[in-house]
Amino acid sequence: MTPLDLVVRHARVATAADVFDADIGIAGGRIVALAQGLPVAPREIDAAGRVVTPGGVDAHCHLDQPMPPPARMADDFASGTRAAACGGTTTVIPFAAQEKGASLRAAVDDYHRRAEGRAHVDYAFHLIVSDPTPPVLSQELPALIAEGYTSFKVYMTYDDLKLDDGQILDVLAVARQHGAMAMIHAENADCIEWLTKRLEAAGRTAPRFHAHARPMLVEREATHRAIALAELVDVPILIVHVSGREAVEQIRWARAQGLSVFAETCPQYLFLTAADLGIDDSYLGAKCVCSPPPRDASNQQVIWHALADGLFTVFSSDHAPFKYDAPEGKKPGGQEVAFRHIPNGIPGLETRMPLLYSEGVLKGRLTLEKFVELTATNPAKAYGLHPRKGTIAIGSDADLVVWGEGERVLRNEHLHHAVDYTPYEGMKLQAWPALTLAAGEVVWDGTQFHPRAGRGRFLRCGPPTLRPRTSP
Repeated sequence: MTPLDLVVRHARVATAADVFDADIGIAGGRIVALAQGLPVAPREIDAAGRVVTPGGVDAHCHLDQPMPPPARMADDFASGTRAAACGGTTTVIPFAAQEKGASLRAAVDDYHRRAEGRAHVDYAFHLIVSDPTPPVLSQELPALIAEGYTSFKVYMTYDDLKLDDGQILDVLAVARQHGAMAMIHAENADCIEWLTKRLEAAGRTAPRFHAHARPMLVEREATHRAIALAELVDVPILIVHVSGREAVEQIRWARAQGLSVFAETCPQYLFLTAADLGIDDSYLGAKCVCSPPPRDASNQQVIWHALADGLFTVFSSDHAPFKYDAPEGKKPGGQEVAFRHIPNGIPGLETRMPLLYSEGVLKGRLTLEKFVELTATNPAKAYGLHPRKGTIAIGSDADLVVWGEGERVLRNEHLHHAVDYTPYEGMKLQAWPALTLAAGEVVWDGTQFHPRAGRGRFLRCGPPTLRPRTSP
């Protein structure tokens, strides 16, 4: 047997397939043994029968992403990966976003500069394709896929990012030819703009009207169209941040036709509602402005059901960190502005896994295996990182979370991001990571963060290994 650097003893090991009792032997940052009664190692951690899961893979988060001024994201790779580690996430996949008129390669190079020497946990990059010119489609994108950037996102909304249907088809054709995973933000931009103008004309510009400008039908229509475009090209797609019943119904229909349509949802659609955007014209609702917006309480139940029955493939944070009370954040230039101009997004990197473990596993809504599948295994498979990431197996990286149970009131002052609020302030959780290991090193001990700046490694991704499900 390989000499062990570390043994995690008496673990209740949870994977996407099974739950079993074992010691976990680690050497050189990798798992090299799973057995009971492993030999003594120089370092030992007693899990004392607690649940141990793979480190989380947050496959949809935004860190230090360039924004039109004055907007600026609060979290860079240092603070963002610090928050991730303290919440049990040991791999993050943020976005290298192409600017219109610029090359995709330039976006990747810039993002590497932003990440280099700062990350505490491992990271990969998705691409955002906003300007699919012939050189991008024929040269840059295929070359980048071959170099390990095997996933990219396209938008059907936002003026500086959206593509028309023909452009989306072109990008999907590249994904099909080169074996990449295409992610789609599905909202109908023209409907949103039409509704926004009518609301503005009526003086309805408070944060709560953000939800009125983005009703479920604009997500439903765009989801249906995205599915049709993918069917035309005959390529798998992943619909990101699905918010409610009408989009879920479109995905169920596609699955019933045997189409390879994967889906993602996020904590805001389980734990927030449209009421969190405000029941009056208070600007506090700006804290929860995101797209698609949270829906009503009945839609929360739809999302929970779809998580449990396999409709959703991955559970991501969509962490988009803007400070509330800052001129570069939710108050552009220091002003309370109309909902159209409020930066979209909410923080959630650190709270993603504890929220789902506490409210899903411990309340009987999800099995422990399903939790691991949604938060670690399937994201790793979707983006070409499995089995190195997302599981507890011989040869996998020693990224582990030991879970502690017991009531904890969620307070922003206890979190490790650089944002001045959490939308989940005051929630009572029943679990939180008691220990996070990244490559066999303790990065969070339940009380204190142990920095590893620059030790987080950039990961080149392989082709996706998810298998399509035709049901439910």
